[in-house]
Amino acid sequence: MSNLTYLLNVSLDGFIETTDHSLDWTAIDEELHYWFNERTRGAAASIYGRRMYDLMTAYWPTAASDPDATPAMLEYAEIWNAMPKIVFSRTLDSADHGFRVVRGDIGDELANLRKEFDGEIEVSGPNIASQYIERGLVDEYCLVVHPVILGAGTPFFPTIATPIRLRQTASKRFESGVLALTYERA
Repeated sequence: MSNLTYLLNVSLDGFIETTDHSLDWTAIDEELHYWFNERTRGAAASIYGRRMYDLMTAYWPTAASDPDATPAMLEYAEIWNAMPKIVFSRTLDSADHGFRVVRGDIGDELANLRKEFDGEIEVSGPNIASQYIERGLVDEYCLVVHPVILGAGTPFFPTIATPIRLRQTASKRFESGVLALTYERA
């Protein structure tokens, strides 16, 4: 059975993007990018919401043609382009770049994906992840905490009615001051 992991960059005060949806505040250097590469390489599949799908497909399918792409970015593009990807969308009829569109109930679809894929399934994007969190379906949380305070924006976690108890399973500090903190349900 597969493990569902919510993995995303987050500011020190808990936001994944600014109020104008900017991600310019992240400090993704080569060290951190290679770490993301290894995480992605180890995943069996990735789940995206529509906005994250739009963000990722705007660059990664053609990253190899970017003269400014670093070796870590090129490696990530190769890994990402080859992996199975799922996008939840009510408006997309089809998707490119290795994506499959699903529309059903997120719980039912996750149950199907857990049977289909052996290993970690990453969910990326706060809107789709919040639906999994609210239903208690996330097995692991990986917060890549950047040393910046945004003050406002899109929160990493949704508002929930009942606390979710977690146990830390890993941490990694990067030279940039970024911390990767991993938790699983207690």
